[in-house]
Amino acid sequence: MSSQTLKQRIDEDMKAAMRAKDKPRLGTIRLITAAMKQREVDERVVLDDAQVLVILDKMLKQRRDSLSQYEAAARADLAAQEAYEIGIIQEYLPVPLSEAEVGVMIDDAITTLGVTSIKEMGKVMAALKPQMQGRADMSAVSAKIKNRLGALFPGA
Repeated sequence: MSSQTLKQRIDEDMKAAMRAKDKPRLGTIRLITAAMKQREVDERVVLDDAQVLVILDKMLKQRRDSLSQYEAAARADLAAQEAYEIGIIQEYLPVPLSEAEVGVMIDDAITTLGVTSIKEMGKVMAALKPQMQGRADMSAVSAKIKNRLGALFPGA
C-alpha cells in the first residue's frame, strides 16, 4: 500500500465498489475522480498525492458547509448524504492532527520564522499549509494562528 499512490488507491476502491455494487460509495468515489480529472485537464498536469490531498480537502470543506446548511434547514435526508460523503472522503485523508499537535506546529512555525507581529500571519499560514493539508481544518488553523499572534503581540 505504501508504494501505491493516493490516486491509484482511489481507482482501486472505485473498481471494488463497482464489483460490490455499492452505489452510494461508488457515486462518492466518482465525484472524487471527476474532481481530480477536471484539475488534470484544466491544468494539463498529472496530480501527485499532495495535489490530490488539496482536492480532497476542498471537497471535505464544501461538504461540511453543505451539511451545516442542510441541518439548519432541517433537511435530514440531504444532511445524511453529505455526512456519508464526508466519511468516504476522510478515508483518503491522513490521520487528523490533534489540537495539541496543531498548537505545537503553530508555535514552532512562529519561532522558526521569527515572526514579530500579527501582520506576518500569512507567512505562518504559508509555512504550515503544506504540512497540515488534509490533516487539519485550515480555517480553524488560521483562527488559532491569529489568536496566538494576538496574544504574543497585543496591539501590534
